[in-house]
Amino acid sequence: MVRQKEPQLDIEGAERLAIEGLAFLASEPEELGRFLALVGLGPETLRDAANDPGFLTAVLEYFLENEALLLVFAARANIRPTLIAAARYLLDRDFHE
Repeated sequence: MVRQKEPQLDIEGAERLAIEGLAFLASEPEELGRFLALVGLGPETLRDAANDPGFLTAVLEYFLENEALLLVFAARANIRPTLIAAARYLLDRDFHE
């Protein structure tokens, strides 16, 4: 598989990646249910939570804690799995500054 050159990741790119990850989870109802249970949310509060930078960090963290899921998402998004860790770092750093 040939990957396109990935642009340098910034906060907006990290947020987009987390939102892509959330959309991926939404396409996998069992995974979405597991994720929502871990973060203590219900489907009715998902839209509001998606605007919270801490929530977006949690989305990326969820992938980092499940290597098989991480690899499937990275393959579908056509990115290196390590880009998810980099995005998580950027969002977490931005959230705590």
